[in-house]
Parts: sequence; structure tokens; C-alpha cells
Amino acid sequence: MNNLIVFEKADILAGDNVVVHSLDMSVSRGDFVYIVGKVGTGKTSIIRTITAENPLLEGRGEVCGMSLKGIKRRAIPALRRQLGVVFQDFQLLMDRSVWHNLEFVLRSTGWKDKNNILGRIDEVLEMVGMNTKAHKMPHQLSGGEKQRVAIARAILNSPKIILADEPTGNLDSETADGIMQILMRLNKENGSAVIIVTHNREIFERYPGRVFVCRDEKCVESENKEAIELALTF
Repeated sequence: MNNLIVFEKADILAGDNVVVHSLDMSVSRGDFVYIVGKVGTGKTSIIRTITAENPLLEGRGEVCGMSLKGIKRRAIPALRRQLGVVFQDFQLLMDRSVWHNLEFVLRSTGWKDKNNILGRIDEVLEMVGMNTKAHKMPHQLSGGEKQRVAIARAILNSPKIILADEPTGNLDSETADGIMQILMRLNKENGSAVIIVTHNREIFERYPGRVFVCRDEKCVESENKEAIELALTF
């Protein structure tokens, strides 16, 4: 299956309101995609539709071969196991160590063998450069370290798609570069499609990818730098 995400004439909701009309979007394995625009233009609502948090009422939407339109509640966990989500505010469990944050996710998604769990946690922490911090509590980590752990958590189940909502929003530029390099490497080495929501033009200028621009209740792919700039400034 080449197309991992397909939207055709899809209306994207935030609550009861349509915030993006008639979205057309396709994302394939190995794609690196940005969704850009000002606050309130529907960027995060698109991500929430992909994860089936927001319903799709009009148009067509498929993620990893599963239709989003009328998706049954019992089917949503199977969909989400194919997705890795990275949040701006990390959403780590503050009452347990890095290692136990990751163990919680694996056990929650059906992993039972202790050796397999141990091996996978070691593997993903190595991938994000956090293998010496497994014993640390979240409050002992910097913002960049927390985001690295959040990425490790997102890739535990080898997702086909990584969704990152403002993953560098709370980080300084040097730390943000490190996070972007990890996401680029996961994209190139693992073939995971990566979708990043951002309004930081430095990020997508430095790390090129396909760009979808959200503005005026539309979201369309664009290579026009002036159109992208306009969407971020007005």
C-alpha cells in the first residue's frame, strides 16, 4: 500500500465547526510533510482527524487502509497502533521514570515478554540518544530530552506514520535542530511517513519537505514561498 493517508473533499471539524473545507491530501511511505499556518487555521484538527479523535462526516478519508468515515470505536485502537504521535507538551507520565513511561506504552499495546520489552526500550532510547537517561524522572530532564523521550515513545511500535504537533514549539533553536534531525533520520532509515504541524518557517526552510498551507478555511499543498509566507504572517 503506497498511500498511507488519503483525503478527498474532506471537511475537517473542530467541535461542530468546519475549519478546513474540502481537503485533498495524500501521504505515502517515506514522505516528509509539513502542515503550516497560523494558530486556529485547522492544522491540529487535521491531525486529530487522522487519529480518529475528530469524526469525518463529509468526504473521503483513509489512514493505513482504514476508512475514517463512520469508523467504529472498537477499530480505533488498531488504527492508532500504526501511528506515532509526538506532542508539543510531551505528555509524559510524571510519576514514573523514562523507562517505565515506555514500558507502560508497550504493555498497554499488548507486549508481554519481559526480554522483548527490555530490548525494544533499549533500542528506541539508543535511536534518540537517551540510552543513559532511562532511570531519570521527567522532571529531571530538559525540554529537549523530554521531547526525545516523547519521540522514543511514539516509535515503540514501529509506526507507519509519525505525527508531530509543534514538536519544536517549546525548544530553543539548537535543541529544535536535534529533534528535527531525529525525525529526518527516522523518515529516511525506517521509511516512516512524517507529518509535522508547525508555524516555524525556519524549520521547514532548513529541513525541506512537502508543505501544505492552511489559510482561509482551506489547506492546499504549495511550493510557492510567497504563499507560505503570507499564510504565516497575515
